[in-house]
Amino acid sequence: MKENYFDKVASTWDEMRSFLFSEEVRDIALSVAGVKEGKTAVDVGAGTGFITEGLVKKGLEVIAVDKSRAMLIEMKRKFRSFDVHYCIGDAEKLPILNNAIDYVFSNMCLHHVNSPQRAIREMTRILKPGGKLVITDLDKHNFEFMKEIHHDKWMGFRREEIKKWFEEAGLKNVRVECTNKNCCVQPCGISIFVAFGEK
Repeated sequence: MKENYFDKVASTWDEMRSFLFSEEVRDIALSVAGVKEGKTAVDVGAGTGFITEGLVKKGLEVIAVDKSRAMLIEMKRKFRSFDVHYCIGDAEKLPILNNAIDYVFSNMCLHHVNSPQRAIREMTRILKPGGKLVITDLDKHNFEFMKEIHHDKWMGFRREEIKKWFEEAGLKNVRVECTNKNCCVQPCGISIFVAFGEK
């Protein structure tokens, strides 16, 4: 089970993450969104708070959502001096009201969900009109070992399908671009995209 895997690695996830992708991925995501202090943001599939860390430092109110209780416990330990709200929840069924959030971020979560299209629709649902969705994830690849080692459900995505799913969810001004960063899993180095859409 994926949840068991993430519960198991929660205490070492920050170290693992540092070998997988750089903090520059977070910087790109926040820059693309044009985040503003005092606004609300949801970090979907928050893990131990890679995206959340950048958001709270920029003065946003953050709701961190993850299926792994152990991951959220690690987050609470790290961010005890910040006012972060924590929710156990699924990307495909977010425990958040319609039209409530200014920004939704999801980093490296989409390739772990059962239905990426449904997750994108859910993330769009909770955005306010004018709110922005930013997803960073893996480009399509052929490295089957990722399914076994990291419990990936999807072997990345084609950028055109991500763009299609954003538009079908009702987002506008959609763009899907290369971050010029890689997921540094040896021996591959899978490129990472950033996808943006506005409700």
